[in-house]
Amino acid sequence: FGAQITAAASQVVTSVVAQRWSSASEMVDGLEDLAIRAAATAEAGADLEGELFEVNRLVASNPELELALGSRLGNPAEKARLIESLLTSRASAATTLIVSSLVRQPRERRVRQLLSRASRIVADHRGSVVATVTSAAPLSAAQADRLSAALSARYGAAVSLNTVVDPSTVGGVRVQIADDVIDGSISTRLADLRHRLAG
Repeated sequence: FGAQITAAASQVVTSVVAQRWSSASEMVDGLEDLAIRAAATAEAGADLEGELFEVNRLVASNPELELALGSRLGNPAEKARLIESLLTSRASAATTLIVSSLVRQPRERRVRQLLSRASRIVADHRGSVVATVTSAAPLSAAQADRLSAALSARYGAAVSLNTVVDPSTVGGVRVQIADDVIDGSISTRLADLRHRLAG
């Protein structure tokens, strides 16, 4: 890379390529992981997990934005500029850097998949796990604290809550952590009851 990167970055890359990797894409995944962790370290005070979650929700709720960011025909620099303009006053510099870097080089991955992975890496780097909590109404601070404490005890790590308000859940909560789902929503209980009565 010569003068294109700093001495510190050159040292990291040299160390990475000296390791054994099963494939080139695994090595690039490793470099991407390191870059996300470095951004998280540089901005330790920011709620990067929450910000990445909000960016993911923004993309999910706007099909045109998701198409613009995910299109193979789009200019990578233009995609990065679009993210920078959207997040300028809405997210930290670290989140903006992570998201703009990911949309530049998606490597055949969907935008929401990239954002979810980045959120998990940041949480892991900070020794926590991310829970997506869906409820019919916003949780109070006390409810959020109790839920976070209960989940932290169950998973043996600090749990960061990303909350989604969805009136169709009727009541109760649905919690998802990675592939684990704890569904205590009233809508699911009613659906189960209807299924039992019909069967």
